[in-house]
Amino acid sequence: MNKLALPLSIIALIAAIGTFFYAQSSSDLVYVDVNEMLQGYKRTKIVRAEFEKKAATMKANVDSLVSGWQNELKAYEKERSKMTKKELELKQELLSNKQQQIGNYQQAVQKQLAEEDKKATQTVVNDINDFVKEYGKKKNHKIIFGAVGNGNVMYADEATNLTPKLVKLLNEEFEGGK
Repeated sequence: MNKLALPLSIIALIAAIGTFFYAQSSSDLVYVDVNEMLQGYKRTKIVRAEFEKKAATMKANVDSLVSGWQNELKAYEKERSKMTKKELELKQELLSNKQQQIGNYQQAVQKQLAEEDKKATQTVVNDINDFVKEYGKKKNHKIIFGAVGNGNVMYADEATNLTPKLVKLLNEEFEGGK
């Protein structure tokens, strides 16, 4: 009986180790390239185009104000020699105040655009994160790593890269839900 116990325990140990490694198979550990997901997701392109359109409109408004101020400045330079000292001081103060207002408006526009860009990007990122989370649950993945090209995943077999498949499925879901 003693002779049989040792080989049986070795076989049991080998079976346990094999089961452990089988349970930790590469299909449980997969990754997606986050940048590729963002670039490949059709909603990203739509959100980016909407943002660029809004940014161009706001920039055109600022440019229009700056152009108007520059025209006033040129007119002031031409008429300056004909003005009294009091008119000169008043016009200089007016131009200075207008320049400051335009600068403040320009800063406010830049801040607003930065906030809207951050908000739009976060919306897209949330879509992707929610989708990947649900996909991982459905496919019983233990972990889905997000690679962003800065060392999170230094090497991975291409078979563990879900990015192309997930981009396709994400776009199909987006287009179906439009």
